[in-house]
Amino acid sequence: MHMHCVQTSAIGGFASPIPKSSLSLSSTTMATPSPNSLRVAAAQMTSVSDLAANFATCSRLVKVFFLLHIFFSGFPLFSSSILYAFCTVFLLNTEYWVWCAKEAASAGAKLLCFPEAFSYVGTKDGDSLSVAQPLDGPIMNQYCSLARESSIWLSLGGFQEKGSDPQHLCNTHVIVDETGKIRSSYRKIHLFDVDVPGGRVYKESSFTEPGKDIVAVDSPIGRLGLSVCYDLRFPEVYQLLRFKHEAQVLLVPSAFTKVTGAAHWEILLRARAIETQCYVIAAAQTGKHGDKRESYGDTLIIDPWGTIVGRLPDRLSTGIVVSDIDLSLVDSVREKMPIDKQRMPIDFWKAASL
Repeated sequence: MHMHCVQTSAIGGFASPIPKSSLSLSSTTMATPSPNSLRVAAAQMTSVSDLAANFATCSRLVKVFFLLHIFFSGFPLFSSSILYAFCTVFLLNTEYWVWCAKEAASAGAKLLCFPEAFSYVGTKDGDSLSVAQPLDGPIMNQYCSLARESSIWLSLGGFQEKGSDPQHLCNTHVIVDETGKIRSSYRKIHLFDVDVPGGRVYKESSFTEPGKDIVAVDSPIGRLGLSVCYDLRFPEVYQLLRFKHEAQVLLVPSAFTKVTGAAHWEILLRARAIETQCYVIAAAQTGKHGDKRESYGDTLIIDPWGTIVGRLPDRLSTGIVVSDIDLSLVDSVREKMPIDKQRMPIDFWKAASL
């Protein structure tokens, strides 16, 4: 899929707080989509260690989106789509977000997604314990209210959910519907305990307890397979999402490190798309979160053939990507290459200890 890209540092005569802010639009943005097309927008953000500031930014983006959605709802060209968006506390210039959201909201999106650690990124391991709350707590209730007030589904990836004891939390991907009801939640199974080459040592398990269940959920834009960041390195998760839970679109909200992202981010995402014959939507945290932590960025949207159909022109920029996905392509790829019918019997997987 061909993309048209625009990059700017000033909007409507107002300077953007960050010089690199960009909008990438697919060439199909102004074309009449097929009946099966769903528009997706993916934005990139830099979260900070301030709950109120992060929520204020998310709220501003959603409310601007909501108003523009009402305005553009009369355009049948944009009747069926997704908005997969991120925001940054640094981009507090409302004019900027009006501009970005206007392009994305014109799609008439049904789902708005935020990244891992959308509500909080601490300056050191374990900081998140201080803000962890249950899913019915005031932080998540804010976002549920936001969904209800804006009549939109939200994908909230990487929420700090209170764990089973005071020393642990759960890294939880939450799906909220347009009424503000939590439809589904997935707790990150694979925890990032890694000695990054040339970098720092991470031990997520020191303050996070792993999840146990694979989760998929129906949504206005198809059946979503839920995961979080480091899960990406474990293909069996996505095999189960595809072949047992019938996922069509895999959501991978992430905050890859600069080192691991440069080495493996794109390769892993494209592999998961090809192996499962699913769309993959993976937006990334980017830039520095304090003095010790830096995220790789490079938000990607990938089709079931493994082709990148959405990407910001600069992995470190904060901005938004827009492209179309077509679930009929999922069906076509699966029909022409029927790996679901050619997989080895279950005894093979048992012998491989999988």
